[in-house]
Amino acid sequence: MLESVLLVVGTLLGLVGMEVFGWFIHKYLMHGPLWFIHRTHHRPSGKGPEWNDLFSLLFGGMGMGFLWWGLEDRPLVLGTGVGICLYGALYFIMHDGWVHRRWRVPMRSRFPYIEAMIRAHRAHHVSLKAKPSESYGLLWFPSKFLIKKP
Repeated sequence: MLESVLLVVGTLLGLVGMEVFGWFIHKYLMHGPLWFIHRTHHRPSGKGPEWNDLFSLLFGGMGMGFLWWGLEDRPLVLGTGVGICLYGALYFIMHDGWVHRRWRVPMRSRFPYIEAMIRAHRAHHVSLKAKPSESYGLLWFPSKFLIKKP
Protein backbone atom coordinates (compact mmCIF):
# COMPACT_ATOMS: atom_id res chain seq x y z
CA MET A 1 0.00 0.00 0.00
CA LEU A 2 2.74 2.47 0.92
CA GLU A 3 4.56 1.72 -2.33
CA SER A 4 1.41 2.56 -4.32
CA VAL A 5 0.97 5.84 -2.46
CA LEU A 6 4.63 6.73 -3.05
CA LEU A 7 4.26 5.90 -6.74
CA VAL A 8 1.24 8.23 -7.08
CA VAL A 9 2.91 11.00 -5.05
CA GLY A 10 6.07 10.67 -7.14
CA THR A 11 4.07 10.82 -10.37
CA LEU A 12 2.36 14.04 -9.26
CA LEU A 13 5.70 15.49 -8.13
CA GLY A 14 7.26 14.66 -11.50
CA LEU A 15 4.37 16.10 -13.48
CA VAL A 16 4.02 19.34 -11.50
CA GLY A 17 7.77 19.58 -10.95
CA MET A 18 8.46 19.52 -14.69
CA GLU A 19 6.10 22.44 -15.28
CA VAL A 20 7.88 24.49 -12.59
CA PHE A 21 11.35 23.33 -13.68
CA GLY A 22 10.48 23.85 -17.36
CA TRP A 23 9.16 27.37 -16.69
CA PHE A 24 12.35 28.30 -14.84
CA ILE A 25 14.67 26.79 -17.47
CA HIS A 26 12.65 28.40 -20.27
CA LYS A 27 12.63 31.88 -18.75
CA TYR A 28 16.12 32.10 -17.31
CA LEU A 29 18.24 29.80 -19.47
CA MET A 30 16.50 29.37 -22.83
CA HIS A 31 15.72 33.09 -23.01
CA GLY A 32 19.10 33.86 -21.48
CA PRO A 33 22.48 32.21 -22.09
CA LEU A 34 20.98 29.32 -24.13
CA TRP A 35 19.07 31.61 -26.50
CA PHE A 36 21.46 30.65 -29.32
CA ILE A 37 19.83 27.18 -29.23
CA HIS A 38 16.26 28.16 -28.31
CA ARG A 39 15.97 30.86 -30.99
CA THR A 40 15.62 28.10 -33.61
CA HIS A 41 12.21 27.49 -32.06
CA HIS A 42 11.19 31.15 -32.32
CA ARG A 43 12.42 31.36 -35.92
CA PRO A 44 11.71 27.91 -37.34
CA SER A 45 13.13 27.11 -40.75
CA GLY A 46 10.51 24.53 -41.64
CA LYS A 47 8.77 21.45 -40.29
CA GLY A 48 11.89 19.39 -39.61
CA PRO A 49 13.97 19.08 -36.43
CA GLU A 50 15.41 22.22 -34.90
CA TRP A 51 18.33 22.73 -32.51
CA ASN A 52 15.82 23.50 -29.76
CA ASP A 53 14.74 19.84 -29.87
CA LEU A 54 17.94 19.08 -27.93
CA PHE A 55 16.11 20.29 -24.82
CA SER A 56 13.49 17.57 -25.32
CA LEU A 57 16.24 14.97 -25.51
CA LEU A 58 17.74 16.33 -22.28
CA PHE A 59 14.40 16.26 -20.42
CA GLY A 60 13.53 12.84 -21.89
CA GLY A 61 16.89 11.52 -20.74
CA MET A 62 16.22 12.91 -17.28
CA GLY A 63 12.86 11.09 -17.16
CA MET A 64 14.43 7.85 -18.34
CA GLY A 65 17.14 8.20 -15.70
CA PHE A 66 14.54 8.53 -12.94
CA LEU A 67 12.65 5.51 -14.32
CA TRP A 68 15.79 3.37 -14.44
CA TRP A 69 16.95 4.43 -10.98
CA GLY A 70 13.43 3.94 -9.58
CA LEU A 71 13.19 0.35 -10.81
CA GLU A 72 15.51 -0.67 -7.96
CA ASP A 73 12.70 -0.67 -5.37
CA ARG A 74 12.38 3.12 -5.16
CA PRO A 75 8.65 3.80 -5.82
CA LEU A 76 8.89 7.57 -5.20
CA VAL A 77 11.73 7.90 -7.72
CA LEU A 78 9.95 5.60 -10.19
CA GLY A 79 6.78 7.69 -9.88
CA THR A 80 8.78 10.87 -10.47
CA GLY A 81 10.12 9.33 -13.68
CA VAL A 82 6.59 8.39 -14.73
CA GLY A 83 5.44 11.98 -14.05
CA ILE A 84 8.32 13.45 -16.05
CA CYS A 85 7.52 11.12 -18.95
CA LEU A 86 3.80 11.98 -18.75
CA TYR A 87 4.72 15.66 -18.89
CA GLY A 88 6.86 14.96 -21.94
CA ALA A 89 3.96 13.19 -23.66
CA LEU A 90 1.60 16.10 -22.83
CA TYR A 91 4.20 18.56 -24.08
CA PHE A 92 4.64 16.63 -27.32
CA ILE A 93 0.90 16.49 -28.01
CA MET A 94 -0.08 19.96 -26.81
CA HIS A 95 2.97 22.02 -27.76
CA ASP A 96 4.20 20.36 -30.92
CA GLY A 97 0.81 19.13 -32.11
CA TRP A 98 -1.81 21.69 -31.13
CA VAL A 99 0.21 24.87 -30.78
CA HIS A 100 2.87 24.57 -33.49
CA ARG A 101 1.19 22.08 -35.83
CA ARG A 102 4.46 20.20 -36.37
CA TRP A 103 2.21 17.25 -37.07
CA ARG A 104 -1.53 16.96 -37.26
CA VAL A 105 -3.29 16.11 -34.03
CA PRO A 106 -6.57 14.43 -34.98
CA MET A 107 -8.54 16.27 -32.27
CA ARG A 108 -9.61 19.91 -32.37
CA SER A 109 -10.11 21.47 -28.97
CA ARG A 110 -13.15 23.39 -27.85
CA PHE A 111 -11.99 23.51 -24.23
CA PRO A 112 -11.37 27.07 -22.98
CA TYR A 113 -8.26 26.00 -21.03
CA ILE A 114 -6.58 24.47 -24.09
CA GLU A 115 -7.53 27.43 -26.28
CA ALA A 116 -6.04 29.76 -23.64
CA MET A 117 -2.86 27.67 -23.52
CA ILE A 118 -2.54 28.00 -27.29
CA ARG A 119 -3.13 31.78 -27.13
CA ALA A 120 -0.55 32.16 -24.35
CA HIS A 121 2.09 30.23 -26.23
CA ARG A 122 1.45 32.10 -29.47
CA ALA A 123 1.76 35.38 -27.54
CA HIS A 124 5.10 34.08 -26.26
CA HIS A 125 6.25 33.71 -29.88
CA VAL A 126 5.33 37.26 -30.92
CA SER A 127 8.84 38.41 -30.11
CA LEU A 128 11.66 37.02 -32.23
CA LYS A 129 14.18 38.16 -29.60
CA ALA A 130 15.09 36.63 -26.25
CA LYS A 131 13.52 39.55 -24.37
CA PRO A 132 10.88 40.79 -23.91
CA SER A 133 8.64 37.77 -23.83
CA GLU A 134 5.83 36.40 -21.70
CA SER A 135 4.15 33.15 -20.66
CA TYR A 136 7.03 30.71 -20.23
CA GLY A 137 5.02 27.72 -19.02
CA LEU A 138 3.00 25.19 -20.96
CA LEU A 139 0.23 24.15 -18.56
CA TRP A 140 0.41 27.24 -16.34
CA PHE A 141 0.03 30.65 -17.95
CA PRO A 142 -1.30 34.12 -17.03
CA SER A 143 -5.07 34.25 -16.55
CA LYS A 144 -5.39 37.08 -19.08
CA PHE A 145 -5.36 34.43 -21.81
CA LEU A 146 -8.60 32.91 -20.54
CA ILE A 147 -11.49 34.51 -22.37
CA LYS A 148 -14.48 34.90 -20.13
CA LYS A 149 -17.81 34.08 -21.84
CA PRO A 150 -20.68 36.50 -21.05
